[in-house]
Order: sequence, then structure tokens, then C-alpha cells
Amino acid sequence: MRRIGLEIHCQLTGLESKLFCPCRSDYRGMAPNTNTCPTCMGVPGTLPRLNRGALRGALLIGMALGCKTPERLAFFRKNYFYPDLPKNFQTTQLDAYWHSSAGGPGSVDLGGGSVRIRRVQLEEDPGRITYGGEGRNRTTLVDYNRAGVALVEIVTEPDLEDPAHVRRFVSALADLLENLGVTDPGLEGAMRADANVSVGDGARVEVKNVGSFRDLERAVRFEITRQEELVSRGGTVAGETRQWDEGRRITVGARVKEDDPDYRYFPEGDIPWIRLDRGTASSLRASLPEGIAERRARYAGLGIPAQVADVLSSDSHYSALFDRAHTGPDAKEIANLVTSDLMGLAATREERRGSGVTAGGLRDLAAAVISGRLSRKSAKEALLRMHEGGGDLEGIIREAGLGNVTDSAEIAGVVAEVIAEEPGAAADAASNPEAVNYLVGMVMKKTRGRADPAATISEIRRALGG
Repeated sequence: MRRIGLEIHCQLTGLESKLFCPCRSDYRGMAPNTNTCPTCMGVPGTLPRLNRGALRGALLIGMALGCKTPERLAFFRKNYFYPDLPKNFQTTQLDAYWHSSAGGPGSVDLGGGSVRIRRVQLEEDPGRITYGGEGRNRTTLVDYNRAGVALVEIVTEPDLEDPAHVRRFVSALADLLENLGVTDPGLEGAMRADANVSVGDGARVEVKNVGSFRDLERAVRFEITRQEELVSRGGTVAGETRQWDEGRRITVGARVKEDDPDYRYFPEGDIPWIRLDRGTASSLRASLPEGIAERRARYAGLGIPAQVADVLSSDSHYSALFDRAHTGPDAKEIANLVTSDLMGLAATREERRGSGVTAGGLRDLAAAVISGRLSRKSAKEALLRMHEGGGDLEGIIREAGLGNVTDSAEIAGVVAEVIAEEPGAAADAASNPEAVNYLVGMVMKKTRGRADPAATISEIRRALGG
């Protein structure tokens, strides 16, 4: 039997400041050790001041994951020495005497079965350690710009079944967190995960230092294989913390696994207990955005195929664009344009922000396709031009000559040319209706895909005497 649990660390990237001080939350791109102050550096005599927005974000995450919301929240000091913790302790949460973390216990189904959530806790992120050089020239540098950034840790029970399930779960969780508006998972370091893996009755092994969802899947797969092979040879799996070596794609031993008593937790006396009244909790719960599952069901009710609805509902940016664009009857066509074409043109957040596609432009484009004025091929070209330079659809059609050829006389002339050039295919189509598709394709080639398909087929059959 395999048991896999996760500890997912999610930065609250939408905040302006760190968890307990006014330093910037967005430290990316800053020179090392320039985003610090006496509070986040742990200078004696400084006092933390809790970021209200961070607490709100952590509570919303807990609610979205089906967790119980506590009546009182508390912070604790987690004591251990590590260079990237300037205070020599981390301010975090722990359900030591009662349920006092931001959320938990709970349960969530993000696809692939239900996964229990042990707790959701708000804590500060440590700094970053950079290793360089080799041998006697090896260096260890510490950058404290990240130290103190608001971080939410989501701890699951060991309910995940295999490495593929792990990756599906964290990917779906990233979609959920982005949909909440509390984090941008695409930012470097914004979402990280450690895996706890055990096989049979063996000890639990924690795998850390995993930089991506793909590597998380690889690390879990390697660790399962390592433990199963060790047991098959009569060995014993030791409880330890192991690091993921991305270059060699293996896990390597780091230290003996600590348990909660090793960290000497005690209540943080500089942060009072926080009482959460029912009115505040109800208001927060009412502010939760529509969930992905609910959105998927709503899209299915619009006649959108299940696979398209699944892709669209998981992306908060494109689902919002779709909701602004569609009028109901055109929902299926707009959903296809977004998922099949637009997502491929603007995959990154930078590309999305620079896109010239608007809700009104999508609506006009769908109407042109539905009416037969534009073919799907021409619509894709129009969407590309709209994405790159903006502009209205009418101007794009005129400039690029994308409108469908619907004039019967013009289509008849092209059909006559094709029949004259392809007498064998014409004779075949006259006796075999299925063979007409070849002639249609030749007409499309001559008109660069602009001939109206229905009118083209009708004209070919008339020319062949059908």
C-alpha cells in the first residue's frame, strides 16, 4: 500500500506588504537583501503587526477547501536554526490545544476522488539560499528579500494514490487558488510543494525542494520506486527528509525527519489570539467566487461539450472573458474560439495582458462564423490579427480579405475551373456522392478557404447534374 500526502505552500501574491511588516510582498527582481526591515530581520525589540489581508486570504482558502472556520486563531513559534530564518524561528500556526489554524479539517474533490485536508495555516516564508562554486570555493549566500512574505500551507492527509494523481491534484488546486484571486501560481516560487511518501508499513519520508508540478510527480515516482526496491531486498525505510535533485532526477538524504516536538512550538506572545465572529465568517463565505465545479456545470447547461467546459471553467481569466462575451445562443461557438484558438495565442499572463481581443470582438467573430460569413479558418486568422493589434472585426475582414465568398456566380466560376482541371475527380463525384469532398477541397484551395461550404457543395452538385 502506498500513502502520499502533500504540504503545499502558496504565497499570497496579491498583497502589498509582507505578513508582519510593511516591506513589499512582491520581492521579485529586487537586488538581494534590499527588501528588508528590522521586523522581518528579527531585530530584538521589534514587534509583528498582522496583515489583515493575509488573514482574509488564508480564511478564504480554507473555506474553498471545505474546511471548518475556527472561532479563534492563534500563532506559534516554530523553533529551528536555518540560515534563511533570520529570527531562528518561524511564526506559523498549529492546532496544538484546539483548532486554531485558518482552516481544517476539511475535504475537497478536485477531480480523481476526495482528498482530506488536515489544516490550512498562515505563516511567513523564509528567505532564499543560493549555493555556488565548487570545492574550497563553494559559497552559500542568503537573500532575505522573501523572508516574511505571507504564505499559506495546505496540509493534506495521505489520500493521494499515485504520482499522476498528485500532479492532477496540485494542478487543480492551482486553478482553484487562482480562481479565488489570492495567488498567481505562474510566478516563480509562488506555489511549492513537499511530498510525504510511505510504502506498506514503512516510515514516512518527506521530499523537499521540488520546483514544479512536473518535478513533484517525478520525485514521488522515484521515491516510491526507491522505497519498494529497498523493502523487496529486506531493508528498512528510515524516516527522513530527502531533497529532490533536479539534475539527476533522484532524491537524496538530507537529515533525520523532525516531528512536532523537535520544533519546540510555543504560543507567539507578541500576536494576540484573534476571535472571528460569526458575522465576519458569514461575510467572508458570501464573498467566495463561483467554484470551478459550479462553473463547469453552468457551462454544460449552455450546451458546451464536457471537455471544452472543463478547460474553460478551470481558467479564471478566460472564463471571465467568455462570460462577458456570450449571449447564450452563441456560447458554444465562443467557447470553441477561446479554448481551441485564443488560449494557444495567449498562454502566458504577459501575453494575455497584451492581447487586443475583447469580449465584444469575440461576440462579433462568433456571429460571423455562425452566419457563414467567415469560415473557421478565416475566423482563426481574424482572431490572430485581433490578438496582435486589436481593432474591430469589420476592419480586419476588409484589410485581410477574409470574408466568405457567397456570391453564387463567383462560386460557380471557381467550380467550373476545378471541374475542367479535374475531369477524373468530377466523373467520380458524379457517381459517388462521397467523392465530392475532393472537389470541395480544391475550390477551398483556390479561394483560400473563403468559399461558403454549403453554397460550394450545392454548386458542384448542380454542375455535375446532381
